Amino acid sequence: MRGRYWVETLGCPKNQVDSDKLEGTLVADGFAPARSAAEADLVVVNTCAFIEDARRESVEVTLELAGARKEGARLVVTGCMAERYGDELAQALPEADLVAGFGVPVTLGRKEPQGQVPRLDLLNLPRPASRRPWAYVKVAEGCDRACGYCAIPSFRGPQRSRSMDSIVAEVDALCVQEAVLVAQDLASYGRDTGRPAIIELIGAVAARVPRVRLLYLYPSDLSDALVDAIEATGVHYFDLSLQHASRPLLRRMRRWGDGDRFLARIEGIRARMPGAAFRSNFIVGYPGETEADHDALLAFIAAAQLDWCGLFAYSREEGTYAAGLPETVPAALVAERLAEAAELQDHITASCRARLVGTRTSVLVDERGVARSYREAPEIDGFIAVPDDLAPGSFVPVEITGAEGPDLAAVPVAVVAGR
Repeated sequence: MRGRYWVETLGCPKNQVDSDKLEGTLVADGFAPARSAAEADLVVVNTCAFIEDARRESVEVTLELAGARKEGARLVVTGCMAERYGDELAQALPEADLVAGFGVPVTLGRKEPQGQVPRLDLLNLPRPASRRPWAYVKVAEGCDRACGYCAIPSFRGPQRSRSMDSIVAEVDALCVQEAVLVAQDLASYGRDTGRPAIIELIGAVAARVPRVRLLYLYPSDLSDALVDAIEATGVHYFDLSLQHASRPLLRRMRRWGDGDRFLARIEGIRARMPGAAFRSNFIVGYPGETEADHDALLAFIAAAQLDWCGLFAYSREEGTYAAGLPETVPAALVAERLAEAAELQDHITASCRARLVGTRTSVLVDERGVARSYREAPEIDGFIAVPDDLAPGSFVPVEITGAEGPDLAAVPVAVVAGR
């Protein structure tokens, strides 16, 4: 054995997939997992660089782990920050023994000049079986869109879809009850190869696992056929990348759609699937955002009644279209608007959850005392507290008995029947 490793993952589920594949590579190289970062011989930080807050967290966590590592342990920084900032990050973090971009083997003693480093294709690396009854499965890397605020295409590159056979093989090897398909632009899977195939992929994965969940759907690609495919899985969960509701501001973001179109699509899905759950994300304070734009967003949030919603303050990213836009919204006003939208959505989420009390559903037990129905994506949404004696990995019919904010409590239906 070459030593023990610890991988600290920051950012989105796509980063977690990369970490899983790094772990698979480390195990193949002769490493074994450590029980904690303090016991590891090799500590790897998989960073996020999507917005300023994420970059700050990545640096803070790296410094924290650097101070806590045992004597002689090596610290490697990889992921989005390492890829995007490279040598600049290495100079700013002398505590790190290596700053390694995507695919640079983290066990290298040092990073050679660009072009001389053996690089691995993380997208198609094998990964170990999941330690949980669910797993995120990345089906493509990169993005072909040009959203005004997003720097991801500049360091993740254009979209590169995996073969369907490789995805299906990975799902089989993971041995899970729920596969969560992810990509920067999921509905575009296969388009870069000239053969859009997201609907075929959903069917192929659904034939192997009881639950298939989709994350990050661009709204213009939510076709009737795709809605049909999602409905057929029984996981009536729609994660729509909307970002705002004001048509003028969305055009300024270089995005498609508006609140009316989004609302009509959501209402149409609810007419077919009354219990459908919806999630989206919104950016507050994008350059040029007016009070009218903000009011349009609040009106949409109130009308849409989304189960889940992420709200983020605009973060200026070098190299993006938005970085050069005038009419910057003052930070204090952004914070005020963000708080207003968050208060509204928190009330909606709590109300949606409270209305579920007394209803019955099937849950997947993730771990002792913690479960999820089709309404909750793992590690993103709320959860359902269940009795500790329910076996992880099992599906159990339950009745919802309580709600507290985003989280629920439930008991098995057999318990309810035996009262």
